[in-house]
Amino acid sequence: MGIEVDSQKLELSNTGIKLLKEVYCTAIGNYPKFYKMDILSQLGFVASELLLMAEGKERFVACDDRAIILFGRNSSICADIDYQETISKVEEFFPSPSLFVYTLPNIVTGEIALRNKYHGETSYMLVDNIMLAEEQIEIILQTSVHLKSALCGWIDAKSDDDFEAKIWIVEK
Repeated sequence: MGIEVDSQKLELSNTGIKLLKEVYCTAIGNYPKFYKMDILSQLGFVASELLLMAEGKERFVACDDRAIILFGRNSSICADIDYQETISKVEEFFPSPSLFVYTLPNIVTGEIALRNKYHGETSYMLVDNIMLAEEQIEIILQTSVHLKSALCGWIDAKSDDDFEAKIWIVEK
């Protein structure tokens, strides 16, 4: 497992969720909310940060003409499992609102939108493969008059040690 941005491999010493935290600490490090996020949101956040830094455009300026369109196969399964543990035993029933919010897979798009002040549409869709995702991206861009670009990609996490992100920017 590794990270590559614009064909440049990052030298990292960790794997799994520790890899995401290493990248956050060494390359980003200025968004404390990162530590509250579930694995899917951390993955999407780190991937989008690396991509947007490489894009080189001015950041954190209100923008309503860029969409965030992400796809995955496993939805928010990691957060779902963690949340289920807080409600499964009647004698220890203590639902966690901080975990519950991440049982919605579209929270990752919201985290990216909030960070970057994107006010365009955001969506996280469940699909079996990236080919279906590419068709959806094309349809969204063709039918949305106001969009000029979209941050798109595959953000999928099965566990803290099994995840994948492939993201790119599409210009209209």
